[in-house]
Amino acid sequence: MQDHLNIAGKIFTSRLMVGTGRHRSMDEMVDSIEASGAEIITVAIGRLDLSNLAEKTILDYFDWNKYTILPNTAGSKTSEEAILTAKLAREVTGSNWIKLEVIPDPSHLLPDPIGTYEAAKELVSEGFEVLPYIHADPVLAARLNNLGCATVMPLGSAIGSGQGILTMEEIKLIIQSSTVPVVVDAGLAVPSDASQALEAGADAVLVNTAIAQSPNPKMMGNAFKLGVQAGRNAYLAGRIPAKETAVDSSPGAGTS
Repeated sequence: MQDHLNIAGKIFTSRLMVGTGRHRSMDEMVDSIEASGAEIITVAIGRLDLSNLAEKTILDYFDWNKYTILPNTAGSKTSEEAILTAKLAREVTGSNWIKLEVIPDPSHLLPDPIGTYEAAKELVSEGFEVLPYIHADPVLAARLNNLGCATVMPLGSAIGSGQGILTMEEIKLIIQSSTVPVVVDAGLAVPSDASQALEAGADAVLVNTAIAQSPNPKMMGNAFKLGVQAGRNAYLAGRIPAKETAVDSSPGAGTS
């Protein structure tokens, strides 16, 4: 059975997206991303040094015939900044995909719901495929869905916190009503977090810090690959219903 991720009409076999920040070296970054099997890589365009064309940037370390670049607007504190960064990203990469991040306060790195919606509305109208990073807010997710965003990306917990998924009930509500892919983003620490998201019906996850800051990023990248696959397979297979009482797994066989 073929089971592919479809975002804005583009087909992917991997349901794991990865980030490029906080890696200790370019070699570790490349090796871990290759081990993860990810096909979508997000890059903070606003944090690239584009003033010296002779100097290599993250963009030069990947074969973009193999990967799909997902520029993001990290560092944008307002909708206006995010829109400008998105337009710069399109000029630099030639891609109309943008991971929209509007984060006004660096002390908690939580997304601005109003700024995100305003920026998404403008960017969708200008032909961008918008993948907005949001709090796990079912109402906002529905509005962005109806606006024409390519995905919604609710957070599991605060960026880089490693707290895992603290918003599962809200994420489940988003999954139930969404007609676009739901990508759980931020806070994932271990592959079981990714598996949990996919088991619940999320279409994909995005992981950065958990891989980049692991003592062995390559091994952790592969571990997240397997966690995502396990979670998706469990979702497709279907779990048994939870019961309040025990049910004998060998009826009639007695006990010992």
